Amino acid sequence: MSNEVVLKICNLTKRYGLHDEVIRGIDLDVNRKELFCLLGANGAGKTTLIKILCNLILPTSGKVSINGYDIVYDFEKVKRFISLVPGDERSFYWRLTGRQNMEFFAALYNLSRKEAAERIEELFYMLRIKEPDRVFHEYSSGEKQRLCIARALLNNPEVLFMDELTKDLDPISAKEIKTFIKNELVEKQGRTIFFSTHQLYEAEELADRIAFMFRGKIVAVGRLDELRKIVGLTNASIYELYNYFNDNYSSAK
Repeated sequence: MSNEVVLKICNLTKRYGLHDEVIRGIDLDVNRKELFCLLGANGAGKTTLIKILCNLILPTSGKVSINGYDIVYDFEKVKRFISLVPGDERSFYWRLTGRQNMEFFAALYNLSRKEAAERIEELFYMLRIKEPDRVFHEYSSGEKQRLCIARALLNNPEVLFMDELTKDLDPISAKEIKTFIKNELVEKQGRTIFFSTHQLYEAEELADRIAFMFRGKIVAVGRLDELRKIVGLTNASIYELYNYFNDNYSSAK
């Protein structure tokens, strides 16, 4: 992980109607080559925040920049170096094969047939997708997630957003995916990973830094040792930290 900021969020809010504020004044920096975790319960606003960062929905106010480019006004430049692994696979075509799906999405990135074929084979090998010519709906949850990651890597992004990256996976598949992300994508390839989860152990296992998110607001950010200093407990578990920040945020409201 470097100290160069690649993602900068300034006073970001998202409101539906007059009173339903789902993102509440978020300020956050994420460094290049960092494995950054957004940790919070279901309904905390994690998916909404990631959708804003990928320009899938617009914020009500505030600013987001990636590599110095505004996510809204400079999105044509931003989209060249970001990608998203969503928490489900509904955007795939279930009656097409894994390869046919990848060819379709490669065309959306304007890859030539030759470029697409080479990149797809490279990704199948990298992610150990052994039966790419099976129909998509026949794949297991783990295989579908590997294809989700492969698709997100088609444009060779610098920054990869992942929403609930091991959702619905069995323990073995989840471990393989997490090992691939940490060892291959971050340590070997030097990508920046911004992922959300509500699994406490997953945040502790993977993240360089963790942001605790409650009801649309980030209440604490840091490495585990930094977060333990905040609460004054040098041996605090991730569960104790979560409960501490949750309780203090709730009592301060």
